[in-house]
Amino acid sequence: MSLSKKELIVKSNQVIEASYQLSSTEQRIVLAAISKISRDAEITDDEIYRVTVDDLKNLGVHEKTAYRDLKDGVNRLYERSINLAIDDESIKMRWVQSIRFLESKSVVGLRFSKEILPFISNLSREFTKYSLSDIAGMSSAYAIRIYELLSQYRSIGKREISVENLRTMLELGKRYPLFADLKRWVIDTAVDQINEYSPLNVTYEQKKTGRKVTHILFSFKEKTKSISHQDTDIAKDFYKLTDAQINMFGNQLSRLPELSYLAVGNESYEALASKIKEMLRDPTQQKQFIPHLKNLGFKP
Repeated sequence: MSLSKKELIVKSNQVIEASYQLSSTEQRIVLAAISKISRDAEITDDEIYRVTVDDLKNLGVHEKTAYRDLKDGVNRLYERSINLAIDDESIKMRWVQSIRFLESKSVVGLRFSKEILPFISNLSREFTKYSLSDIAGMSSAYAIRIYELLSQYRSIGKREISVENLRTMLELGKRYPLFADLKRWVIDTAVDQINEYSPLNVTYEQKKTGRKVTHILFSFKEKTKSISHQDTDIAKDFYKLTDAQINMFGNQLSRLPELSYLAVGNESYEALASKIKEMLRDPTQQKQFIPHLKNLGFKP
């Protein structure tokens, strides 16, 4: 089973900017579980979220090691904590309060801690959303974290982060004390993987205070797909809608829960509708909306 855009990650900006260290496998387990949190039902810490071997394989873990990685990763995750800055307080909390193993079906069950739940759902006022498939190919834990940090500013396309804050958020401690090593093993690796696997194209520049690099300015934009004359599928499936149709369907589509992944942060329905209306005019992007348009009464 492949990943779909419906498998949505919702995290509060406080969690994205928090100080914690998870391996790439541990992050995949957390993100797979978060994607299964219902956006409609009441959320409690009694809920058990199941993560399967197939979930990890879909997120780029090798088939031969997926079961071992799942068991080892969830055991380590049970010991992990996260440090959140809320107002003038620094709060340390656990990611999960219990784990369960269903050996026969290669499944683990997670119960998130009561304290963390509001920050990994849309109960929080300021949150960032992206599709689970965006990070599926990334093997670097730093790439996943930096991708989330950039996704917060997706509508702006730029984000400046001090080297000190980046080291804190990634909990690097005494690792990579030289900037050249930080650049090589953390920043360049992350940017390369984000560019290869995610919907973003990222570049960055180093900013100095005196002779020392103190800040990184990331610039990024959505990848665009060129339309070739040979791409008959796109041409065949593109419908030229009237302005009235685009306005009506754009407003209706913006209200569909299954398309909420298109919103950036706490973007309003009106702003999302404007974005969707432009996408409906684009032959490369309209195709994803066709099933929804037909459900809303559109007849080609």
